[in-house]
Amino acid sequence: MPLVNGKALTRHELMRRVGRLDQVAGVRLVTLGDGIERGVRVLEFRTGTGFVFDVLVDRSLDVGRCELRGQSLSWLSPTGVVGPWYAEPLSLGWFRSWGGGMVVTCGLDHTLLGGVDDAPQFHQLIRPTEEYGLHGRIGFMPARLTGYGERWDGDECVLYAEGTVRQAAVFGEAMELRRRIEAKVGESRFTIHDEVVNVAFDPTTHMYLYHVNVGWPVVDEGSDYLIPAPDGVPVADYPTKNYRRLTAPNTAFPEECYEHSTVAEREGTVPVAIVNRKLGLGAYQVYRRDQFPFHTMWRMLGEGIYGVAMEPTTNRDAGRFDARERGELMYLAPQESRTYEIEIGALDGASEIDAFAKRIEALTRPQPARNGGGRRRA
Repeated sequence: MPLVNGKALTRHELMRRVGRLDQVAGVRLVTLGDGIERGVRVLEFRTGTGFVFDVLVDRSLDVGRCELRGQSLSWLSPTGVVGPWYAEPLSLGWFRSWGGGMVVTCGLDHTLLGGVDDAPQFHQLIRPTEEYGLHGRIGFMPARLTGYGERWDGDECVLYAEGTVRQAAVFGEAMELRRRIEAKVGESRFTIHDEVVNVAFDPTTHMYLYHVNVGWPVVDEGSDYLIPAPDGVPVADYPTKNYRRLTAPNTAFPEECYEHSTVAEREGTVPVAIVNRKLGLGAYQVYRRDQFPFHTMWRMLGEGIYGVAMEPTTNRDAGRFDARERGELMYLAPQESRTYEIEIGALDGASEIDAFAKRIEALTRPQPARNGGGRRRA
């Protein structure tokens, strides 16, 4: 049963106390009305614990603002929630449209740095190549909203939103992202279930990445990045040594990226978090390693652009052309699909932070050597 205002209540007990569920939790569809954000549809989620987040319907159902009792968990960029009609998808134009937010989806056919690549799979003489911008096009695409609201199952209430985002071109790819987001009343977390489908009749490349962006006050001097992995491989020659311990904003700080080889739990899940122990607040993610074999930490500890991202990804940080050379560039055959899941939430207080940290430490702690027990050969 949901925990509302610190009280465990059945559905009957809760509804005796309120005129409708909206008094404590719910999902509301609104439209932003000014500036570069004008016209963007947003679903506002409230779970009843002080945990609130926005689902940006016109930005591929990504998650923007995310807070716990008024304290921000997500990083928001200087651009604001840019309407998709102002997007600049090629080259590095992504930076002019990247509003930040808790989850930014990258893909569907390309992630990471772009460029021009051969596209023989579309067998068109007038279009023998394709140009890819940073992190692909899907994050700029509006969704067709197919449903949202709440659903009761006994004494448990699930808030949800679902829709379809299509990325397509004549003489090119035709792909769909079918997304469902759920959050339970009484909990401070949400889950995303994605299905990526090649709905065309030609094969297409497929790369996928969740850019999960955490900002101040979770990101602050002395905060920690917790991940079950050996030290990450930096993608450049950075001066930083202990990169998992965060600093205050730095003047003229260049972004840093570290690629990790994570250790999964017995169920195949990987827990990662950014925690501020002084504040007693953290943000976490849990994803499946068989869906995302690579993980990158993005550090941008500069003034004004001060945030850190947890990035589970299907590909190494070196990107598309490196993946092709290694034979790791994936293709989706006609009508083929892949599914992805991720859980994202708040860590509220020292006990929740400590419990999550121990969960990660259990995966990286050296295991004692086993003596005997093996069968000797004759």
